Amino acid sequence: MYRETAKLILYRNLGEDSILVKLSDIFKRFDSCHYRSEELITDIYCEVKKLLDLATTYGFDKNLWHNYLTFVLITNENSFSMTCEKVGANEGTVNHFAKNDFRVFMNLFHYNFRPIEETLGIDCFSTLLNYKAIGKKERMYNKNVSDKVKVLSDQLAAAEDVDTFFDAVVTFYRDYGVGMFGLNKAFRITEDKDSFDFVPINNLDKVVLDDLTGYEIQKKKLIDNTEAFVQGRAANNCLLFGDAGTGKSTSIKAILNQYYDQGLRMIEIYKHQFQYLSAIISHIKNRNYRFIIYMDDLSFEEFEIEYKYLKAVIEGGMETKPDNVLIYATSNRRHLIRETWSDRSDMDEELHRSDTMQEKLSLVYRFGITINFSKPSQKEYYDIVRNLAKKYPQITLSDKELCEEANKWELSHGGISGRTAQQFINYLAGQAEK
Repeated sequence: MYRETAKLILYRNLGEDSILVKLSDIFKRFDSCHYRSEELITDIYCEVKKLLDLATTYGFDKNLWHNYLTFVLITNENSFSMTCEKVGANEGTVNHFAKNDFRVFMNLFHYNFRPIEETLGIDCFSTLLNYKAIGKKERMYNKNVSDKVKVLSDQLAAAEDVDTFFDAVVTFYRDYGVGMFGLNKAFRITEDKDSFDFVPINNLDKVVLDDLTGYEIQKKKLIDNTEAFVQGRAANNCLLFGDAGTGKSTSIKAILNQYYDQGLRMIEIYKHQFQYLSAIISHIKNRNYRFIIYMDDLSFEEFEIEYKYLKAVIEGGMETKPDNVLIYATSNRRHLIRETWSDRSDMDEELHRSDTMQEKLSLVYRFGITINFSKPSQKEYYDIVRNLAKKYPQITLSDKELCEEANKWELSHGGISGRTAQQFINYLAGQAEK
């Protein structure tokens, strides 16, 4: 195995803790005959444990070795894979080196583990090649990645020559991309001292815009702008504002689900992380995806100054915002930054109070599109309830009974809104199942 991995060129940087690197070192020691069986078995079991953990995280099944090698291929960001993402391969010398590496991976796909198992008296590799996973709910593992890996794994295992192998991998890069951004829809930011990192958000809601009853004008505005963005045309930053529970955040999630396969990705960021905005944009500006930086429930108190970072990034800084990045935000406030009567009062001690007003309003003006999600009327509320109830066959109330109960519910649960309607339907469905 180590003789094969030593031949890798483009895919050479696997990381010191890579399972493949560790196993290569183990097999090198085994072939040299300078080893203690107990130590070698312990080291093998450590890597098998890591492989099983990975399989649990991504729901791998059947041949875990093939799944793992496929996972390595589609997560390794190198000069070849990143050039191919979302566009496919071009003619060039680099293809020669890629095929060299794919020939190595083909050999690893069909590696014979029998000699080491027979010598050491173990059977873990044989088990990994015919693994039967315990069925899990989708939310317990990354199904989005799992399905892609298993399909490509079968294709690569069946590849008869390196050209077929090459075409399968490059097609995957073209359709989905490579690495973390290729496999996942959305990300959050984690902080470590003065640096940050992207963490995939697994198992997003499968909501689509049709799930949101009403708000047709608002949805069309959002769709038109997002379609222009993913198609490479001019588009604007968007602010969705209005009453709580009216579907602002749901609309953003639905937009991501609708345009993910066209290269749309989303990065969720909170206002205390705005200091990293410029660095985040620099990290993603050269990738072949369209990124929406998503800010949920955005608002600022008078004493909070993080909005100044946002203003500079949206419009006003020296560096132009790249074409593949937009900012979408939701807020219950129309003007985002809290205003006081003193801001408008003629008795204010500040001589240029209009400057204070403009400073506070300038942030919202930098969103090219603002979309108002207002509280639904009583009739619209009943429409939402009826549409939601259709998804739960266990709810057998008539329309009249449903509306009567929905009216009672909203009176004691925060008033009329789409969120209240969903909570009411959840309650009814739960009681019906009981």
